[in-house]
Amino acid sequence: MKNIVGAMLMFVGAVFFSAKAVMVKLTYQYEVDAITVLTLRMLFSIPFYIGILFLNRNKLKEANAILSKNDWINVVVMGVLGYYLASIFDFIGLEYISAGLERLILFTYPTLVVVLSAFFLKKKIGKIEYIALGLTYIGIVVVFFDNTIISQKNIGLGTVFVFGSALTYAFYLIGTGQLTPKLGSVNYTALSMIVSALAVFIHYVAVANIGDLFSNIEVIKLTLIMAIFSTVLPSFMIAEGIRLMGSGRASIVASVGPVSTIVLAYFFLNESFSLIQLAGTVLVLVGVLTVSVKKS
Repeated sequence: MKNIVGAMLMFVGAVFFSAKAVMVKLTYQYEVDAITVLTLRMLFSIPFYIGILFLNRNKLKEANAILSKNDWINVVVMGVLGYYLASIFDFIGLEYISAGLERLILFTYPTLVVVLSAFFLKKKIGKIEYIALGLTYIGIVVVFFDNTIISQKNIGLGTVFVFGSALTYAFYLIGTGQLTPKLGSVNYTALSMIVSALAVFIHYVAVANIGDLFSNIEVIKLTLIMAIFSTVLPSFMIAEGIRLMGSGRASIVASVGPVSTIVLAYFFLNESFSLIQLAGTVLVLVGVLTVSVKKS
């Protein structure tokens, strides 16, 4: 029963989270930029995370007693890396490439964790992981052979930004290893989101007019939906799913994410999907799943 509940939470959470790219693309139809959309998303999300910290304030006080000054500095650094830089790179990338391609590139972050862990933490990469890495990036290359993909304007720039998002998120995941056990996953996620929200707000104030933030009611509606259903709810659904069924099984269920994005983008954004894209997607999914299950 525990595994069934965990799988359901993981599945729904992955689908909700994967819808984020589609909703971002829908907001861009109203001629808004990445930082405006991200700021609204954070503005609507942050009250939930502040409320969670308030409810868990006793546990947070206990954690504070064992956290050093360096630990708190790392919380800030990881918050900026994991949810500010990764998010802004992702949102900028979506200005140039399709939602389906964005999700596929972003989904490679577990393979980047393996590579970065080998480089910085001296963790050995096994033969199976080398094969999985090869399959993943061969799959990405195969997708780029599709004419509808390669014809996208500024596809190179968009790909670089989304890959940068996956890379910064991989650094975030590596850096969370020692902090999560001390703070707890819920508190750590909430703190990271609050830090990243502050960074996003500073960014917006530096480059835009605060009076323009609420100028389009349709953008406000879409970002509010995004904040609730593609940020807050899936973040805790996925965390609870992993707790109930373990990271290995959870990663298998989470692989529905890229497929879900492709289906949603087909219906809501009229994005095409070809056999070449299908072949590349299968290779990426197999590669990432192999790395994720082997790692767990």
